[in-house]
Amino acid sequence: MNRSLLLLKEIYKPYKYTIRGHAHILNSTSGDYVVKEKKQDIKKLYTYLESRNISCFPPLIDDTREGVNVFSYVSDTPMPKEQRANDLIKTIATIHSKTSYEKEVTEDDYKKIYEHIKEQIDYLRYYYDKTFDDFFEEIYPSPSHYLLLINISKILASFDFASHELEEWYKKVVNLKQFRVSLIHNKLALEHFFKSDKDYLISWEDSRIDSPILDLVSFYQKEYLDLPFNTLLANYLKINPLKEEEMSLFFTVIAIPFKVTFDDNEMNNFKEVNKVLDYVYKTEELIRPYYTSKKE
Repeated sequence: MNRSLLLLKEIYKPYKYTIRGHAHILNSTSGDYVVKEKKQDIKKLYTYLESRNISCFPPLIDDTREGVNVFSYVSDTPMPKEQRANDLIKTIATIHSKTSYEKEVTEDDYKKIYEHIKEQIDYLRYYYDKTFDDFFEEIYPSPSHYLLLINISKILASFDFASHELEEWYKKVVNLKQFRVSLIHNKLALEHFFKSDKDYLISWEDSRIDSPILDLVSFYQKEYLDLPFNTLLANYLKINPLKEEEMSLFFTVIAIPFKVTFDDNEMNNFKEVNKVLDYVYKTEELIRPYYTSKKE
């Protein structure tokens, strides 16, 4: 990649060179370009997207260089975070809808998903149970330890819900012979969505064919605290309705609280415990209306 970058600098003769994340931005008198590591055949991916009437990707200028792709630089329009999120969720819902199809699977395929999630739930539940026991033995627990102690029932209830939903999901799919997949972006984030002459979703290097809920899960876990996901999910479902088993799996996965690790910085520890509690309450708030509606 370094050798290709040196060659591209000689070709484009940039007056400004910037590294932003994994992207190398070249500003030159002939135009602005983005150089990124070549992880897959982007040209083939773009051709597929175009065949599905999807064009929300940055123009590929040159894919002939060893180890790198060169894209045209796409500018962005400042906008409120909530508005960007709403535009992004509609874009990804459209992509999922236009690229979805039924893939033949076996019982073992569903069993692997089941076992992977169950292992995650069991491990984290054991971690929180043991952490609670350790903190309970302390005579004078720290503020972060005390915060976890008085809220442990809420965290454990999330594991109970996730375990129950996982079992219910597996009952629904164990005899199914098909599994819906679509093209997923696999790095869905607000910083990857630009608004210019049209909508652009950048950073397609890790995209693949898989369950559409994976994009929703990663986006939710990244932005749950700052965005109105009740509205975002409703807008997504208007464009790409999820099947009952897909919704069940989505809720199962996001219901699993993440692991809080403790170190010598008590302020950070308190923030991390508070963060996981915010996640638990936010997720319950998102999920509850769907199950209330189901019972009615």
